[in-house]
Amino acid sequence: MTKLEAQQQMPDFELQDQNGTTHRLADYRGRHVVLYVYPKDDTPGCTQEACDFRDSLELKQLGAQVLGLSKDDQDSHAAFAEKFSLPFPLLSDLTGDYINEIGAWGPKNNYGKITEGIKRTTFVIDPEGKIVKAWYMVKVEGHTEAVLKAIRADLEKRPA
Repeated sequence: MTKLEAQQQMPDFELQDQNGTTHRLADYRGRHVVLYVYPKDDTPGCTQEACDFRDSLELKQLGAQVLGLSKDDQDSHAAFAEKFSLPFPLLSDLTGDYINEIGAWGPKNNYGKITEGIKRTTFVIDPEGKIVKAWYMVKVEGHTEAVLKAIRADLEKRPA
């Protein structure tokens, strides 16, 4: 598994969201992107993470685009987005190719049982498409604040 790190160019993608709209990372040039990879729609940790991003007024104020990504299909994403009023795209990577490419797939320990699957991962990507910060094996509690901190720090480094 290749882990992506700060200052690397984030690999582009072409994936569809819950509404069938195609998204590319390049579509978001000029603004910060929070790409979070999560295991499964409508499960406790994934729901909390999505709702924390949904509820962050500061993310909106900073103009950051949030994108969720999992292997769930469009119908699952649509139901999840509707149930929890998620205002951002949930991207489907049914093959897992992109999830694997960005290092968010591999062995994980779940209560002592080793399985292969999605590792909860988040990337903050700058307006030029470079990684500001990458988190692998994210713990949901307090994560939105860590994401905000990374965006704020990056904005402070940029010329006005």
